[in-house]
Amino acid sequence: MLRPTRSLLKSNATTLDQVVRWADPIIVVIVGWAAHWAYLGSPSAPPTYWVAMLAIALCSLAVFPAAGVYRPQRGASLVEDLRALAYGWLTLLAIGAFLIFVTKTGDAYSRVWAALWVAGGFLLQTALRLGVRLALRYMRRRGLNLRHICIVGAGGLGREVALRLERAPWSGLSLRGFYDDAPELSGATVNGAPVLGTIDQLPRDLERGDLDQVWIALPLRAEEKIRSLVAELRAHAVQVRYVPDIFGFQLLRHSFSEVAGMPVIGLTETPMEGVQRVLKAIEDYALGGLALMVLSPLLLAIAIGIKLSSPGPVFYLQQRVTWNGRRFTMLKFRSMQMGAEQASGPVWSRRDDPRTTRLGAWLRRFSLDELPQLLNVLAGEMSLVGPRPERPEFVARFRQEIPGYMQKHMVKAGITGWAQVNDLRGSTDLGKRIQYDLYYIENWSLWFDLRILALTLWHVVASRHAH
Repeated sequence: MLRPTRSLLKSNATTLDQVVRWADPIIVVIVGWAAHWAYLGSPSAPPTYWVAMLAIALCSLAVFPAAGVYRPQRGASLVEDLRALAYGWLTLLAIGAFLIFVTKTGDAYSRVWAALWVAGGFLLQTALRLGVRLALRYMRRRGLNLRHICIVGAGGLGREVALRLERAPWSGLSLRGFYDDAPELSGATVNGAPVLGTIDQLPRDLERGDLDQVWIALPLRAEEKIRSLVAELRAHAVQVRYVPDIFGFQLLRHSFSEVAGMPVIGLTETPMEGVQRVLKAIEDYALGGLALMVLSPLLLAIAIGIKLSSPGPVFYLQQRVTWNGRRFTMLKFRSMQMGAEQASGPVWSRRDDPRTTRLGAWLRRFSLDELPQLLNVLAGEMSLVGPRPERPEFVARFRQEIPGYMQKHMVKAGITGWAQVNDLRGSTDLGKRIQYDLYYIENWSLWFDLRILALTLWHVVASRHAH
C-alpha cells in the first residue's frame, strides 16, 4: 500500500519561520524610509529618522515574539495573527513615544510620518502573512503541507474534535481516522472517518510512519488509560496532543496558561485584562466624555422639565451591581412619582406603569432617563457597553434561578449592551438576555463595542420593549 504524501514543508518549517522573523524588522525599516519619502518628499532621510527606524526595528525583535506574532500558525486563524500583530505595533508605538519623551526630541519627527509608518508597516506585514496563508492553503488543497492525524477516542469528545477540525480546513490537519476500544465501533465510520482499530493497536500502526500526530480525546475518567498510552507513544517519533475533556463545562473565554510551572486551564476568564482593559478604558473615557459634552444641552433641558413637571429631585439614585459583584450608586433621571416603591418594595417596572410621570413615560420610552449614567462611566463604575446592571435584591434571587447569571459580572455593567440592541429589554425573557450577555463577554472586542453603540440609537427608537 502506498503511503500518503507527507508534509512537503515539514523539514523547512523552521526555515520559513526564521524568514518571517527576519523579514519583519526589515519591513519596519523599509516602510519607515518609504513613509519619509512619500510624505516629506525626500528619499534621503536625516540621521535622526534613521536612528528611530533602526531602534524600533531592534525593539521589534523582542516585542513581536512577546506579543505572540510568531506562535505556530497551524490551527490559528488570521484574525488571531492580526490581533497579535496589532498589539505588537501598539507596543512599539508606546515604546517610541516613551523614548521621544525621555530624550525630548518630539520636535525632530513628523507625527504624520509616524502615523504612516505604523499603518504602512502593519498593512505590509498583514499582506505578507496573508500571502503565506494563501500559498499554504493552495498547497494543502492539493494534499501538500498536511499533518496526518488520528484521534484516540470516538466518543462525544473525539467527535467534537473531528467536527471542529472539519470546519477548519485551512489548518492543514488531515484526519486519517479514530482508535477506540468500543466493540460496536469496530470497522465503523464516525463523522466520515473510519475507526482504524483499538487503542492497543495504535502503537503498532505507527510503525508504518504515515501519521504525524496523535490526538488523545478520552474522557477524564480514563486517566490510567491515558497515562499508559502516553508512555507507549514515547517510543515513536510522533507528536502527541491531549484534548482536555472540558466541552461539557460552560466555558467563558477559557484560556490555557502556566502558573508556577503548572499547566492551568481557565474555564471562565474576563476579557478586561492587559491591553484589552486599557482599550476599553480609553473607549469609555473618550467616547463617554464626548457624549456628555454633546448631550449636555439635552441633559439640562430634561433636568428642568423634571423639576417643573413633578415634585421631587431631578435624579433617582439606586444601588446596582457591577464588575466582580461590586455595588455602586447608579444615576437616572427620575421618571416616577415620589415614594413609588414605599408600598410594594423593590419591583420591576412594567409597560404603562401607573407610577410613571407623564414626562417620565416619554423619557423611559426613548431610554433618555439612562443618560446620567455617562457620569457613572466617567467615574469608572460603568462602561458604555456591557450587561445591564441589576439591583442587589434581584441579583440575590436571579443567581439561584438563572444558570450562569453571575458570570455577567465578569465585566463592567454598561449603559447599553448586546441584549439591548437585540430588543431584549424591560420585561423580556431574562434567561435569554443572560445568553446574549455571555455571548458578548465571550466575543468581546473594541469593534464589537463600536457596532453595539452604532446599533443602539436605532434600537432605542424602534424597540418594542422599552418602558
